Amino acid sequence: MRKSTKHITLILLLSTIPFVYSCKEFLDIDPLYTQDAENFFETPVDYERALTGAYDLLQGSFLNVWIGEIASDNSIAGGESVSDTEGLHKIDEMGHDAVNNELRNVFRWNYAGLTRVNYLLENKNNIEFEGKDKILAEAYFLRAFYYFQLVKYFGDVPLIIDERLGADEVTNVERTPKAEVYTQIEKDLNNAAAGLDSVASQKGRITRGACLSLLGKVYLYQNKFIQAATTLDKVIDEGQYKLIDDFEDLFSVSNEGHSETVFDIEYSGAEGGGYDCLICLEGNAAAGFHGIRQYNGPIYGDGNSYNLPTKELYDAFDATDIRRDASVLDIDAFIAKQPNSKDIEYAKGGGGHTGYYNNKYIKRQGEIGLPDNDLTSPVNYRVIRYADVLLMAAEAHNRSTTPNGVKARLYLKLVRDRVNMPEITTSGTQLTEDIWIERRFELSGEGHRFFDLVRTEKAANAIPGFVIGKHELFPIPQVEIDLAGGNWKQNPNY
Repeated sequence: MRKSTKHITLILLLSTIPFVYSCKEFLDIDPLYTQDAENFFETPVDYERALTGAYDLLQGSFLNVWIGEIASDNSIAGGESVSDTEGLHKIDEMGHDAVNNELRNVFRWNYAGLTRVNYLLENKNNIEFEGKDKILAEAYFLRAFYYFQLVKYFGDVPLIIDERLGADEVTNVERTPKAEVYTQIEKDLNNAAAGLDSVASQKGRITRGACLSLLGKVYLYQNKFIQAATTLDKVIDEGQYKLIDDFEDLFSVSNEGHSETVFDIEYSGAEGGGYDCLICLEGNAAAGFHGIRQYNGPIYGDGNSYNLPTKELYDAFDATDIRRDASVLDIDAFIAKQPNSKDIEYAKGGGGHTGYYNNKYIKRQGEIGLPDNDLTSPVNYRVIRYADVLLMAAEAHNRSTTPNGVKARLYLKLVRDRVNMPEITTSGTQLTEDIWIERRFELSGEGHRFFDLVRTEKAANAIPGFVIGKHELFPIPQVEIDLAGGNWKQNPNY
């Protein structure tokens, strides 16, 4: 694989990452050294392979589940000890700084995905063939998704479009104002929506509905409520999605691809991996990490006791709301109900113990991959599901300059009816508050809570240690600032 300062095949932008060379990737070329960046895109198969490589970095999204929950009031870091994955504990305490492995992984893994997308789009005009428009549409979506992840974590980030950068060029790249990054995200998603079909040609590929749903979310994060409502209404009115009847079956492997799935990330339990390269995994690391430490009993498998829900979250649910126990596992109450309860054992990790576990993404018997099975869960990550679309649309309608409380309450009612909770009849700002509360109950454990608290300006009241003017963003990793020549200004107060 040829490298130079001008053209670096599959270099991960702004980072030097060993796993590019040590792990098998979708863009590996056989036989080795027969192609390089300048003669790769010569057949339709080359574009498909490049697109597969761009999808591959989505697998790092398990970090979004961890950080989006642990940084919020929903869960604590947990784990074996406070020095085990120390970065998560620092985030949990709002004590994180610019030296944090987990935040650096968010930065570099998303830029790795962007580099692969840009590599494809840089060569989009090399040849013409049937189906190329669909490949490009999916690439535009992926670029928008990776940039959205980066901008919601870090704010202003370097905006690189349709090109790769050499090592010398990286030192001249500036951070781009987040408003400009959002403009590019909107442009890419609109381009993608125009070329995508409603039904995926292959399980796991992006659809028009997924694209419009992400676009609606992007508008909502910018408080563009009219655009968000209009876009999300398109998803709802097209009627492609519906809530499934059984909330408890939303996250099972056997029920993947159900009618509520708008955008999920595919994982496999058929390929093992190691702790030294989590982004190399084909399995979902979250489920095993969330598992019950040294557990020996029915239903569940043992794991590493990370991302532990708080008692406050559990108690916030109405006791009659089936989402409470479907979302948050009270381990002692569960054991007490088992006929052989005296024979069931588990251990408490030194990184903290709440008595609760993330019941949506947890290792279960029958859903265990190859050794090391902590790292190879086949459980897909549901990035956007239809309930989220309904709640985002409800919020957007109620917060628009001409609020539509009727439609907002209708969408909210659909979500609550599914779990037999009573209708909410409030209006105005109280209805908005009720929608935000509903988001917590419906989506807890899925990685949205911290970012919801930040964008709604509720974080300081909900998260101990949260400092206004600082913790709305995470710090740019110091090593990335150094690699860029030290010319980036750090986020405020870090």
